Amino acid sequence: MQALPKSRLLRFVEQACHLARRAVARYSSKFSKRRYTLHQHIVLLCLKVRKNTTYRTLLDELIEMPRIRSALDLEELPSPSTLCKAFNRLDMAVWRVLLNLSVTLLPTNGVVGIDASGFDRNHASKHYTKRTKLTIQQLKATLLVDTRSNAIIDVHVTTTRKHDSQIAPSLIKRNVGDVEILLGDKGYDDQKVRAVARGTGVRPLIKHREFSSLHKAWNARLDTDLYGQRSQNETVNSRLKWKYGAFVRSRHWWKQFRELVVGCLTHNLDKAL
Repeated sequence: MQALPKSRLLRFVEQACHLARRAVARYSSKFSKRRYTLHQHIVLLCLKVRKNTTYRTLLDELIEMPRIRSALDLEELPSPSTLCKAFNRLDMAVWRVLLNLSVTLLPTNGVVGIDASGFDRNHASKHYTKRTKLTIQQLKATLLVDTRSNAIIDVHVTTTRKHDSQIAPSLIKRNVGDVEILLGDKGYDDQKVRAVARGTGVRPLIKHREFSSLHKAWNARLDTDLYGQRSQNETVNSRLKWKYGAFVRSRHWWKQFRELVVGCLTHNLDKAL
């Protein structure tokens, strides 16, 4: 009998397992109960974000997914609280290592766009919040996106109204070697951003705010074909919200930050398929 072809979901799980084995040890410590591995926890948490669902619903669906359970070597499913506690224990550093590893699965060209987008911190409906005059503070997520394959190289998340020009320098410094040309809109028009970029060997291709005819002339001289690739950042931002949700489910800010990083990791794994 001919074997069934692998679904995208199964290939996603296998790819996530491969990255998890490269990033972390099998167990968190020698005192671990060894009932479930860190690799299993990481893949299940990525799967939760990919399916844009809750812990309970994910585990309920996995009952009917024998091939996925087999790929994860899961003889029995964990409880929702077990997965929630695993998410609490896994540091942001682990997720950042996984995000960096996921970029190696995709072809990159060093032409990187930077842009920010807002994610709701509560999933109350727009109609309800407008009717009750509630204001729900958003998370500001700034993405570095390679234009060749739309790989998310890095992400910066904040709950404050920090200006784009204050965020960009740290992202540039953190990704020296991965960025050759930086594409940005007028929100990143700051001499400090340009100086940091040039100081790390990055060519800044950032539009000037037009306060004089000189600024207009500089903008007119921009390589329009190259600068036009910046729109891919907006495509990636839209894809993240459409596929994985425009809001975060966690209630604590530090878990919300992690949730968005896991979303970027999941995006890269999906693109690698």
